[in-house]
Amino acid sequence: MPIALALSPHLDDAAFSCGGLLASLAADGWRVVMATLFTGSVAEPKGFALACQLDKGLPAGIDYMALRRDEDIHAAAELGIAPPVHLPFREAPHRGYGSAPDLFSDTRPDDGIAADLAPAIAELIAAESPDLLLAPQAIGGHVDHVQLVRALRSLDPAQPILWWRDFPYTVRDAAPKAPLAASFTNLAEPTMRLGPDAQARKRASCAAYASQIGFQFGGPKGLDARLAQEQGVERYRLSGRLGAAIRGLDVG
Repeated sequence: MPIALALSPHLDDAAFSCGGLLASLAADGWRVVMATLFTGSVAEPKGFALACQLDKGLPAGIDYMALRRDEDIHAAAELGIAPPVHLPFREAPHRGYGSAPDLFSDTRPDDGIAADLAPAIAELIAAESPDLLLAPQAIGGHVDHVQLVRALRSLDPAQPILWWRDFPYTVRDAAPKAPLAASFTNLAEPTMRLGPDAQARKRASCAAYASQIGFQFGGPKGLDARLAQEQGVERYRLSGRLGAAIRGLDVG
């Protein structure tokens, strides 16, 4: 059985950006695992970190990340993939990033999280022995996405990597910020055309992140509108060579 490992910064990124491909691979007999890096709970969050919870209508006393991990389990089930893996690293608001603009600016000089992520990713790869890796391009420029890319590139894994375009940042602006674009420019650009079942599973998995849908899209109708902008297609960059053809993926 071939294995795909999707390395997601946050609890929703993989489903939002490559959920159709993940569902398609699972339907074709792959073992598919979503592993999210930044899922650690923080007791009594303060300041901007707390605001990131309150602005989604959640009370201060709730374990925000536990709620989101539960959503991720539901999302994986909607995709028809394996139960997800949750790593305990803390999101950027708990690492000194104190405002929304900070999240999309240069990484802080004192933020050495990539050095901690790398061995954890290496351990995941060793444990799963995947035939294919999936990871973000960091389109939109969120610092957690950038740090994941840096950590993964530092490992130079032997497996081929499909680098996804980070949705919904890809459809929010005509020219979204892409701080790492130069490192992807010369890579092949596969496209994945999703069948009706994969589209339906992707939509259901995105909707499973109920705490995020209002903030990210303005509600379910906004989610549907953003997904419609993608026209049933997911776009990637490919490093390495795929070991076998993937149904629906056009590598050009």
